[in-house]
Amino acid sequence: MTPGSGLQAGLKNRHLSMIAIGGVIGAGLFVGSSSGIATAGPGILLSYALVGTLVVLVMRMLGEMSAANPTSGSFSAHADRALGRWAGFSIGWLYWFFWVVVLAVEATAGAKILEGWIPAVPQWGWALIVMIVLTATNLVSVGSYGEFEFWFAGIKVVAIGAFIVVGLLAVFGVLPGVDAEKASFGNLTSHGGFLPHGPGAILTGVLLVVFSFMGSEIATLAAGESEDPQRAVTKSTNSIIWRIGVFYLGSILVVVSLLPWNDPSIAKDGSYVAALNSLGIAHAGQIMNFIVLTSVLSCLNSGLYTASRMAFSLGERGDAPKAFARVNSRGVPMAAILASVVFGFVAVFFNYLSPDKIFLFLVNSSGAVALFVWLVICFSQLRMRKIMQREAPEKLIVKMWLYPYLTWATAAMIVGVLVYMLFDTEHDGRETVLLSLLVAAIVLGIAVVKERLAAGRAAVEAPADKVSVG
Repeated sequence: MTPGSGLQAGLKNRHLSMIAIGGVIGAGLFVGSSSGIATAGPGILLSYALVGTLVVLVMRMLGEMSAANPTSGSFSAHADRALGRWAGFSIGWLYWFFWVVVLAVEATAGAKILEGWIPAVPQWGWALIVMIVLTATNLVSVGSYGEFEFWFAGIKVVAIGAFIVVGLLAVFGVLPGVDAEKASFGNLTSHGGFLPHGPGAILTGVLLVVFSFMGSEIATLAAGESEDPQRAVTKSTNSIIWRIGVFYLGSILVVVSLLPWNDPSIAKDGSYVAALNSLGIAHAGQIMNFIVLTSVLSCLNSGLYTASRMAFSLGERGDAPKAFARVNSRGVPMAAILASVVFGFVAVFFNYLSPDKIFLFLVNSSGAVALFVWLVICFSQLRMRKIMQREAPEKLIVKMWLYPYLTWATAAMIVGVLVYMLFDTEHDGRETVLLSLLVAAIVLGIAVVKERLAAGRAAVEAPADKVSVG
């Protein structure tokens, strides 16, 4: 528990373990992978491996700081201490903005699936119902959030695990009762080669898959409300490699082995549905819809939790209204949760009122925030390591590998992805970066003005204090 914060240690170890595992499996993995496969062919595996490596390195840095100082503000609180108040303020509010926009995106995605099942309720009605139910869950207690997330994440994990096992059995030709004609590891090279569109497509693939990894850091925010924060952070940091290796690389390898990458059904039905259909599994589309809905609900649940805890941390540090830092008798920051969900509701409203203008602006202007967050984590760790080595070296339980060289290399990779996005007009990369930079510049401007006003007030009050002492 964060010392003196009022938050309660309501998350059990099993909750934290599943939050850590489920955090890397976003709905984007199921929904967005087909466009990546179409762009890079089997080479999309290298795109996932590159981004996965990036996430592992960033999480290692975050793990080093969070194991030493578990807090509900996670990287925002670390940036505050390492880089200055302006950094903690800016990245905290940008991260909050990212997740409240995600709430609207996921609520809409879930509503589409539910409307397909029960068309009597309109799409906006389902979006409203989903948001209200998960808001209520988060308002009850942190334990209820953890319990819901435990089962949501559990379904995702079991589903992907079963998909990988069944798919590999089919590829090796030992799945009973299934005639998978197209299934073979030969699909990785026999349809125009492993890189049918050339090596450049790997980087384009990176742009398409990078945002499906956002959420890996949720475990470090949730650790502040666990029974043993240090152990929770250490465990989630150390297990990130196999989680990404199995769930992302493993499942995508199965997809591109079961079917040729250019099979029309991948673009038409989605990569996972097409793969299940190729095995003749009945109702594959509805099975996948259920799994995607579970992922959407999981993402909504975690998004609301994450946004509210970041707002709570900002309130604690005086960077948001003080009401955000207040908790009720159950240790729940109600004002922070309600403020986050209100913005989410407004964004859902804009999705129906102006999907091609206002809502599109919200989505694009938050799109590159994941990369900004990772970059801030890199620079925070560079400074924080020196601070910890000087003040409390015994707290360095988790250490970044090859410090500082690997940290600098990771920062350079992230900057490289952002620069590459500026030249990407085909997939809206340039627009996403420019709009995200615009929003970041506005938030940063507010942070600088706020800091200068605070310094000005301090300068005015200081002489008065000296006079009174004299």
